[in-house]
Amino acid sequence: MNTPVPTYTQTRSFATVALIELWERFGYYGMQALIVYFMVQRLGFEDTRANLVWSAFSALVYVSPAIGGWIGDKVLGTKRCMMLGALILSIGYGLLAIPSDNTWQIFSALGVIVVGNGLFKPNTANLVRKIYEGDDSKIDSAFTMYYMSVNVGSTVSMLATPWVKDYVNAQYGNGLGWHMAFAVCSVGLVVGLFTVLSMRQTLHAVGSRPDELPLDLRKLAMVLGGGLVAIVCAAFILQYQSVARAFVYVAGFVVLGIFAHLIRSSEASEKAGLMAALILMLQTVFFFIFYQQMSTSLSLFALRNVNGDFAVLGTHLWTWAPAQFQALNPIWIMMLSPVLAWAYAKAGSQGKDLSIAGKFALGFSIVAIGFFIYGVAGQFAVDGKTSSWVMIAGYGFYSLGELLVGGLGLAMMARYVPARMGGFMMGAYFVAVGISQYLGGVVANFASVPKDVVDPVLTLPIYTNLFTKLGFGAVVCTVIALAALPMMRRLTATHQAHN
Repeated sequence: MNTPVPTYTQTRSFATVALIELWERFGYYGMQALIVYFMVQRLGFEDTRANLVWSAFSALVYVSPAIGGWIGDKVLGTKRCMMLGALILSIGYGLLAIPSDNTWQIFSALGVIVVGNGLFKPNTANLVRKIYEGDDSKIDSAFTMYYMSVNVGSTVSMLATPWVKDYVNAQYGNGLGWHMAFAVCSVGLVVGLFTVLSMRQTLHAVGSRPDELPLDLRKLAMVLGGGLVAIVCAAFILQYQSVARAFVYVAGFVVLGIFAHLIRSSEASEKAGLMAALILMLQTVFFFIFYQQMSTSLSLFALRNVNGDFAVLGTHLWTWAPAQFQALNPIWIMMLSPVLAWAYAKAGSQGKDLSIAGKFALGFSIVAIGFFIYGVAGQFAVDGKTSSWVMIAGYGFYSLGELLVGGLGLAMMARYVPARMGGFMMGAYFVAVGISQYLGGVVANFASVPKDVVDPVLTLPIYTNLFTKLGFGAVVCTVIALAALPMMRRLTATHQAHN
C-alpha cells in the first residue's frame, strides 16, 4: 500500500527554496565582501587587475546558469541541480579556505564556485517560477519577497566575515584570518544543505520532468566531468584578462543572436512577449553596470576614503571595517522589500499597478540620486575621509533602485517568456547580467588608484568624479527607459491578448 505524499501550500514550498537561497547568498556575499581586498592587500594586485579579475569572475558566475538551467530542465532535474550546486559551492569556498598565495589555486577555487553557481542559481529561480506558475497576481510580490529573504544571509555574512578575518589575523597573524573567513562561507552552505534536506517534501510536487524519474548515474557523471573542464577553463580565463574580455563579448553576441532566432522562429502569440523581455533585459544590463560598483569602486572607496566610525551628536555608536559597508545594501533591501511588496499588491488590487517597464525607469532615476550622493562625498570629508552616513544615504537610494530594476528582472522573465523556454531564458538573463558585471569592472577602473598614491586627500576626487559621472549615466538610462514606455505598452497589450 502506497503512503500518499502530503501536499503543501505555495507559501511553504516557497519558504524552502528561499531558505536554501538564503544560505547560498550567505556564502557568496561573505566571500564577495573580502575577495577584492584579498587580491589587493594579500596578493598584491593593482586595483585594475583586482577589479577585472573579480568582474570576470562575476561574469562567469552569471553566464554559467545558461547551461545549468538547461541541465536542470532536461538532464538531471531542477531540484537535483539546486542541491548539487549547493554541494559544489561548499567545496569551492572550502578550497579558498586553504592558505595559499598561488593565483592558480585561488582561481581554480573560484572556478569551482562558478560551476556550483551555474547549477544552483537558475534552478532555484525556476522553482519559484514553477511554484507560482499561472498566478501573475502573485509573481511580482513573490519575487520581491524572494529578493528580500536572500538578503538576510548576505547581511549576516557581510558583517561576519570581515570581523572573522580581522579577529583571526589579530590573534594569530600570517594572514590566516582571510582563509578562516572563507571557511565560514563553506560551513554556511553545509548548514543550508542539511536544513533543506529536512524540508524536501515541501517541493515534492514542484520540479522539472527529470525530477520525476530515477537518477541517471551516467548523466550525473557527464555533468560532473563537464564541470571539471569548466573549472579549468574558468581558472584560465581569470588568469588572462585578454581571454576574459573576448569570452564576455562573444557571450554577449551569442545571447543577442539566440534572442533574435527565438523571436523570429517563435509562434505569433509569443513574439511580443519575447521582444518585451529583450528590451527589459537590455535595460537590466545597464543597471548591473551600476550594481557592480558596490564590490569594486565603492568597496575600494570605503577602504581608502570612508571614516568607519558611526556617531550622532558627538556620541560614538560603533565602528565598521571597510568591507562591512557592503552590508548596507542587503540591510536596505530587507527594510524596503516589504514596503514595495505591499505597494505592488495594493496598487494591483486597485488596478493602478505601475508596469515593469515603468518601475525600471523609476529605478534608474533613484540610482542616479544614490550616485550623486556619493559624488558630493567630498563635501563631508575631513582629511580625505568622508562620513559613514554618506554611505548609508547613498546605499539607501542605490538599493531602492536595485529593487525596482534588479529585483524584478526575474519576474520580468517569468511574465513575458513562454513556460517551455523558462529554464533556458532564465539562463540567458543571467548571461546578460554577467556581461554587465564585467563592463562594470571596466567602468570601475576609471577610478583605479596607483599603488604609490596612499594619501586619502588625493584618492577622494578620483572616486567622486567617477560617481558623479555614473549619476549622469543613470539619468540618461532613465530618459531611455521613459522613451521606451509606449512601445512596451503595445508589446505588453499584444502579449496579454494572446496569453
